[in-house]
Amino acid sequence: MDHEALIARQREFFRSGQTAARDFRRDRLIALRDAIEASEDTLLAALHADLRKNPHEAYAAEIGYTLGEIRQALKHLDRWMKPQRRKAPWLAWPATAEVRREPFGVALIVGPWNYPLQLLLAPLVSAIAAGNTAVLKPSELAPNTSAAVAELIRETFEENSVACVEGGRETSEALLREKFDKIFFTGGTAIGREVMAAAAKHLTPVTLELGGKSPCIVAADAPVEVTARRIVWGKFMNAGQTCVAPDFVLVQRDIAASLVDAMKSALRDFYGEDPQRSADYGRIVNERHFKRLVSLLEDGRILHGGGSDAADQYIEPTLLGDITWDSPVMRDEIFGPVLPVIEYDRIDDILPKLNDQPPPLALYLFTTDAAMREKVLARTRSGGVCVNDTVSHIIGRDLPFGGVGESGMGSYHGRAGFECFTHERAVMCRKFSPDPAFRYPPPKASLAALRKMMKWFG
Repeated sequence: MDHEALIARQREFFRSGQTAARDFRRDRLIALRDAIEASEDTLLAALHADLRKNPHEAYAAEIGYTLGEIRQALKHLDRWMKPQRRKAPWLAWPATAEVRREPFGVALIVGPWNYPLQLLLAPLVSAIAAGNTAVLKPSELAPNTSAAVAELIRETFEENSVACVEGGRETSEALLREKFDKIFFTGGTAIGREVMAAAAKHLTPVTLELGGKSPCIVAADAPVEVTARRIVWGKFMNAGQTCVAPDFVLVQRDIAASLVDAMKSALRDFYGEDPQRSADYGRIVNERHFKRLVSLLEDGRILHGGGSDAADQYIEPTLLGDITWDSPVMRDEIFGPVLPVIEYDRIDDILPKLNDQPPPLALYLFTTDAAMREKVLARTRSGGVCVNDTVSHIIGRDLPFGGVGESGMGSYHGRAGFECFTHERAVMCRKFSPDPAFRYPPPKASLAALRKMMKWFG
């Protein structure tokens, strides 16, 4: 594909003004909704082939979530598009002022492999709602979903509006050499740096949704059984391949043993005695990631699980003990079904350790103590926080989702997604009369009088 020509066609179409029209945006969102619903069986089959996702998890986390984003955009599009009135500066009186949200133009959306449908099409919903054209680059590591999405896009949109470009790393690099008006990337921190460097050559604004080692703090007052179920649910869905999955557990020493026992019980309840036979437990995406994760099983002491099958790209849900902050498993984001457990005595002992690490995409805290909650919030940084649960905070479309520092920049979901793909344009309109002479040179008042005037009008 001639990427330069494709982008030129999209830019020409964008400049025609058609994508900015409210009805055009709504029609495109409805077309995407209808296409997803019509392709549900194909998409579910592709997600199962790539990651062994069962239909319930695949629908909820991928298809259903994306359809929810479309419903939200259709419901609120008129309000999001409406200019916001602002106060005009006193110097320009009489005047009116407002802020208009205007589309950037041609957007590039690069998706990951772990949620290859949702994390590609949810940003597309925001881009369309905001009035942009878009070029999608799905992950080659989920080839079945990539092919299914590419077919869906081809059947639903003209290329000058939305196009899907398949391929490997070389395709991504070729696209990033082109000039876009907005780049949205979801993936690892290392590739995120490369995306930002490429965008800098054209001064293209970027949104980076990355990851990091999201900690899960469990205080002594947390109800153990409920806490264990919620941690296990968030950690081991999609075989741990979730950017906001709890990466490690920090548990108060007095309840550590009971929490581990409760997590073991939850794992048996969720996936049975042999998770490899469970229809509800996924697989590792490829051999490279499988080998990386198996090497982590050599760290510390296996408290539960530890089994693997290379031919099936299966790794058993695993709990690791005897882990320190310097252990190999604590160096990088795990992104798999391996959960280290570290005990602590006092919350003040672990907060400095957390702050020594790059801020994660999510932070989890289980406690009934409001003072404890406020202390952790005040003394840590993260993209988002979820108290007494895991992962579910990113489902809320009224909550912006995004990272900070090495876990990303910018946010989206719901209105935040609309704002992510728009420029906030200030517009002021002034009348020709009156036109007082005091602001024109030479000065009509002393410097002292000017100081008082500016203090008064603020």
